[in-house]
Amino acid sequence: MKSTSGGILNFAIAWGVASAVGFGGMAALMILGDWTLIQAIFAAAVIFFVVGAVLSLMFLNPLPGPVKPGTAGWAGRDLTEAQPAAAAGAATPAPAKAAPVAAAPAASAPAAAAPAPAPAPVAASGAGTRPAALDAPRAGGADDLKRIKGIGPKLEKLCNSLGFYHFDQIANWTAEEVAWVDENLEGFKGRVTRDTWVEQAKLLAAGGDTEFSRKVDKGEVY
Repeated sequence: MKSTSGGILNFAIAWGVASAVGFGGMAALMILGDWTLIQAIFAAAVIFFVVGAVLSLMFLNPLPGPVKPGTAGWAGRDLTEAQPAAAAGAATPAPAKAAPVAAAPAASAPAAAAPAPAPAPVAASGAGTRPAALDAPRAGGADDLKRIKGIGPKLEKLCNSLGFYHFDQIANWTAEEVAWVDENLEGFKGRVTRDTWVEQAKLLAAGGDTEFSRKVDKGEVY
């Protein structure tokens, strides 16, 4: 009975901690990372399940029972069973079955390692080419870059500090220039590609709008 109640208590503690970590992660991503609510909830769910699973494995697995003094446990069984196995040479096929099992992880290891080269192009393109920048916005004033989904107030200030003030600047970025900006957005690396800034900027530079920009214009976002 004590074991059952202890297991329930450990279960509640493990998943309670996972909930707290997930909620804290969601809040941090929204406040510090400028993530949207949907993105933050998804990340919090992943954190919740990962932390909960790890804590459950750590605290909920039962400990092995004590070994009685008169028994040698599994070690004793291995010794006694090893003698008939050595005497009966016919038992040697057993290791043959173990060999394919050991080979299976070896075969899967290259498959798992295969995606590893994928980041190489990102690293190679990370250098990229710096886009043309402005010392200050043009006479008409800077565009509201927050109308591009993925650019919040913090990212807008960062873009301005890099010399990017207008939609047409972003709309004309080449792949090499996108790679450079992705790599140099301190704390927000990869956001240009992930949030399709260039495609949105082309629409906004041409005088059009997007579903997100309309929400910004109505004051529903910031």
